Amino acid sequence: MGVDVVRASARAGRVVLWEESPRDGAQAKTLMTPDFRVRLARAQGGIFGGDGPRHVVFAAGFPAVCPQEFEAVRRVAVEAEGAVSVSAVCRGTATDVRQALASVRGTEHARIMVIVPASEAMAGVMTHGTAERALLGGAALVAEALAADDTVAVDVCLADASRADHALVGEHAARLTEAGAGVVVLADTVGDQLPEDTAAMFTGVRRRAGDDVVLASHLHNDLGLALANTLQALRAGVRVHSSSWLGIAERSGMVATEQLLFLLAYRPDRTGALLGDDRDAWWTAPDLTLLPDIARMVAAETGAPLGVTTPIVGDGVGTISTGTPFVHPRLFEPYDPLELLGIEPRVVLTHLASARVVRAVAARLGHHLDADRTRTAVTWVKSRAYDQGHAVVDDDDFADYLSALAVPAARTPR
Repeated sequence: MGVDVVRASARAGRVVLWEESPRDGAQAKTLMTPDFRVRLARAQGGIFGGDGPRHVVFAAGFPAVCPQEFEAVRRVAVEAEGAVSVSAVCRGTATDVRQALASVRGTEHARIMVIVPASEAMAGVMTHGTAERALLGGAALVAEALAADDTVAVDVCLADASRADHALVGEHAARLTEAGAGVVVLADTVGDQLPEDTAAMFTGVRRRAGDDVVLASHLHNDLGLALANTLQALRAGVRVHSSSWLGIAERSGMVATEQLLFLLAYRPDRTGALLGDDRDAWWTAPDLTLLPDIARMVAAETGAPLGVTTPIVGDGVGTISTGTPFVHPRLFEPYDPLELLGIEPRVVLTHLASARVVRAVAARLGHHLDADRTRTAVTWVKSRAYDQGHAVVDDDDFADYLSALAVPAARTPR
């Protein structure tokens, strides 16, 4: 087997995103077409230029679901080759492993991820046995997979690791690595961890597993803590992190790719603090201006909404609707949306609009307002918002009002 670029990146301190929107996103009741998966993989890899395979593992799907899913994964592996490291996900059975290998075989930087239960409760449901037995079986599957095709990297996801015995998980993470596993993923499958629990899990497992093991995080967002938990994993030295565009994943999702990537890249001085060391996080720094377009692509494909409060890529980014932020916008923003994301600032009319805001929108629509007409227009905007029952006054409606305002009243004959 050639160099495992994901494992090498993590050991060099670089950050790797494990993209789950095609695979775990399906458990959020979304379905990406094969064409779109290829398009998304290429676009996400392009964020890092030629270093896409070293910074992105693209979980293309679960080949065992059906023949159509197998073909979708195969298309991504073939058509997005060189843009990302493509992974096929499978259960911990010999049949599933062979099928996953077949879906990515013969392509550059190919991977499979085998899901193995780590807790007693999950092992009882998934394998009808103990966690110890399931974990030993996982190491055997890794060895068998590499014996069948040593050109494909084999990773293992330890399901429900958050509720497992961390000493046992650490011991078996080392065994899995000895068997040839590239990355061992610790999953908070039920999304119940608090940040301090996440820190304790990764610290405890790493201490028992040893330095040769490359750990990854897969943390769900049921309590709204996926991003905070992922940051704890980062501080514990983990460099491979599962995420998903717009956070789509099972139930309440997981950490959003665009949020995690932006947070780790928009301020290089902060990146070191978040990672806990001074090593460079990237082989090629990510192009953050690509994030909004990719997020809109995913929203259009899946129906996952982009809201006014969605961080980084939402409708509210770069918008101004009140007086003081209009005059001093940088005072109210943690970053420059135009400089970092390519999002043009936009003034929006609402019932909170000041005279300056109203004049600015009027000027954008081609109307100059004097003081009297500004006061009249402000009153109209506020009344319009309350009359229609929602805050934003449409530009077209305001333009119609301004056009009527500009027409002199007809004189009454004497």
